[in-house]
Amino acid sequence: MSKLLDRFRYFKQKGETFADDHGQVMHSNRDWEDSYRQRWQFDKIVRSTHGVNCTGSCSWKIYVKNGLVTWEIQQTDYPRTRPDLPNHEPRGCPRGASYSWYLYSANRLKYPLIRKRLIELWREALKQHSDPVLAWASIMNDPQKCLSYKQVRGRGGFIRSNWQELNQLIAAANVWTIKTYGPDRVAGFSP
Repeated sequence: MSKLLDRFRYFKQKGETFADDHGQVMHSNRDWEDSYRQRWQFDKIVRSTHGVNCTGSCSWKIYVKNGLVTWEIQQTDYPRTRPDLPNHEPRGCPRGASYSWYLYSANRLKYPLIRKRLIELWREALKQHSDPVLAWASIMNDPQKCLSYKQVRGRGGFIRSNWQELNQLIAAANVWTIKTYGPDRVAGFSP
């Protein structure tokens, strides 16, 4: 077994010894350690909050390196509420502390997706109507068309689209909803 181990160049390296040959100094490449040294380096600190389904809006220090979020810590300079109460420091939650993971997650959507049946209806309606609001109204006022895209909900069937097309659809749907039901029927949500 030792002949096999002697073949490896690593085991043949000789370095300076010390402490009566109980220790040895090797002069090998240690560039790999730089990744640990550079882990906590940053270019700038940005004050921010997280809009991930959060109602607290706690303030965070975001550490940025090369334009990417490297880590974040809670900001601790909130004003004191009352002198007889302890400070609310730190205010952030675990969800906020892991926001940079969410930001760069492989599961995060990077392109707009839409249900295939709905975009087919939308494209057909736009060919028939020059006004996007009228195109959306033609879909919503036809019970058969409305049912055809609502029945496939929850079954997947999403396809990639582009922002221009989907922003036009969203704007037309919002304008139609406001005209039909009033402005208090439109609400936004971001998970």
